[in-house]
Amino acid sequence: MNARPKKSFGQHFLHDRRYIDRIVSAIAPRPEDFMVEIGPGEGALTLPLLAAAGRLTAIELDTDLIPDLRSRAATVGELHVIHADVLKVDFSALAHSHGAPQLRIAGNLPYYISSPILFHCVEHAAAIRDMHFMLQKEVVERMAAEPGSKVYGRLSVMLQLACRVEPLFDVPPEAFRPPPKVESAVVRLVPLPVGELHDAPPEHVHAVVKAAFGQRRKTLANALRQLLDADAIRRADVDPKARAETLAPADFVRLAKVYGGL
Repeated sequence: MNARPKKSFGQHFLHDRRYIDRIVSAIAPRPEDFMVEIGPGEGALTLPLLAAAGRLTAIELDTDLIPDLRSRAATVGELHVIHADVLKVDFSALAHSHGAPQLRIAGNLPYYISSPILFHCVEHAAAIRDMHFMLQKEVVERMAAEPGSKVYGRLSVMLQLACRVEPLFDVPPEAFRPPPKVESAVVRLVPLPVGELHDAPPEHVHAVVKAAFGQRRKTLANALRQLLDADAIRRADVDPKARAETLAPADFVRLAKVYGGL
C-alpha cells in the first residue's frame, strides 16, 4: 500500500525494513502479550508485531487507511482496529475489557501531538507494561535529560517520575515516506513499580512543575511565588535561589507536598 500521507495527521510512513526489524526486535512481542499500536498507518510495524503476538489492537484516526490494514492483516493474526483519537482512548478500560493484566504499547507517533500522547499514556501507566515509541529525536533527548541539561524540563520531570526512560536508537529521515525535516529516535518507557512511585498528589506535582519551568530563567522563589514563598521552598529542602533546571524530579515531589500541606 502506498497511501497519500496527510499533513493534517502529521503522517510520515516508516518503510525502511532495517529499522522496522530493529523496532520489532526491541519490542520482542510474544504470543501472550496484549499489543496496542498507536497510529498503524500503512502497517509497517503492525503486521510483524501481529505475526509475533497473534493479536493486536490498533488505534487509527485516518479512516482511509483502515480497510487496507484489515485486509492485509486477515491472514496474519487477530487485528482489532479502534477508529478514534488516541487522546480519547481509555487504556485502563481497554486492558480491563480484554482481561489483560497490562498492555504493551507501540507506535510511530505524530510529532505534532507527541507530548499530549505521552502524558495521556502516563495517566494510565498502571495498566501499561511498557511503551516503545518513534519520536522526534529532540523530544527523546528531552524525555531522558538529566538535571542541569539545557533540554531538561517539564517533560523530563513528569515522565521520569512515572517511567524509566531508555533511548534506543536514531532513525534517519530517509527511512520514512515522505522524509520528515528532523531526525527521529526510538525510546522505551517502562512504568515504575508501585513501590518506586512518589506519593504526592499528581495535580500538585503538575502545578509545581508547570510553574517552575514556565519561567525557567527565574529563581524558584520568583517562578513559584504564586504557589510557595521562600520559606515554604526551604521546608522542601530546596534552595529558593535555585532554578528549575537544576532540580531532580524528587525535589519537585517535595515541593508539591509542601504546596499541598503534607
